[in-house]
Amino acid sequence: MAVSIEDIKKLRHMTGAGMMDCKNALAETEGDIQAAIEIIRKKGQAVAAKREDRNAAEGCVFAGTNGNFAAIATLKCETDFVAKNESFRALAKKILDAALAAKVKSLDELKGLELEGRTIEALITDEIGKTGEKMELGDFEWVEAASVAAYNHFNDKLAAICGFNVEGLDAQVGREVCMQIASMNPVAISRNDVAQETIDQEINVAIEKTKQEQVVKAQEAALRKAGLNPNHFDSEDHIESNISKGWITAEEAEKGRQIMKEAGEAKAANLPEAMIQNIANGRLNKFFKENCLMEQAYVQDAKITVGQFLDQTVKGLVVVDFKRVNLNED
Repeated sequence: MAVSIEDIKKLRHMTGAGMMDCKNALAETEGDIQAAIEIIRKKGQAVAAKREDRNAAEGCVFAGTNGNFAAIATLKCETDFVAKNESFRALAKKILDAALAAKVKSLDELKGLELEGRTIEALITDEIGKTGEKMELGDFEWVEAASVAAYNHFNDKLAAICGFNVEGLDAQVGREVCMQIASMNPVAISRNDVAQETIDQEINVAIEKTKQEQVVKAQEAALRKAGLNPNHFDSEDHIESNISKGWITAEEAEKGRQIMKEAGEAKAANLPEAMIQNIANGRLNKFFKENCLMEQAYVQDAKITVGQFLDQTVKGLVVVDFKRVNLNED
């Protein structure tokens, strides 16, 4: 039977499917709108099954707030082209809005929410049918506190949310702290919140790095004392290159290797443990200042820390929780 353009437009408005998909579905169902909708939905299910093994590495990340609750929801797809599609973006925003309204606190809860009479997973399957790309929910994070704030980066692939211990916080203050989180990617609120495993790893790396530096300094001093340029001996490849260029002789190279071996072994056997520990502790302290939110230099004024900025804004104001999601690698 002939399919009217009015019915095609109506079905397209109801499903968001392409004109040809709507026309074919109506033709197959002899103009039955509801039956045509089911055909389009089944197409989405078929495409979803076919694309299951594909990698969904693109998408949109959106954050928002509802009273004392903030959330970040991620909808993923295969290509940046689809991620910029208005229908896809609209669905991602609807999913966030639903999460905020229901104040869900897990990805499973989010998947089970009903939106427009259907589950979010079903709506995602419908969208798959429109684009032909794999789609799935990605990271979901939430924060609940006396005051909350959210920040969406301009590319819609990075977002941050934050909770504070004081009610009625100025929205701009909260947004600026969220921008700090998005930009500087802290690992914890304060050094007291850093996992002991991370601290142990950082101190071990700092100790090994400090020991290696002390050995290298001893080797360089011994080379200079022997009248050799330490820059000619900073690696075995460099030594061979310098021989080929005529900057050192093979005999000088062998002499330098022997000096470095002896000086390095002697230094490694007599490292001052107290000094090593002090330097390593200094490096750990630097790690805290660079990676703990309250100790980070405030991006709007590097002369003060985030903690000092908050305390100057409202006495006793602190961050109690934060989350950050980035689709791209940091």
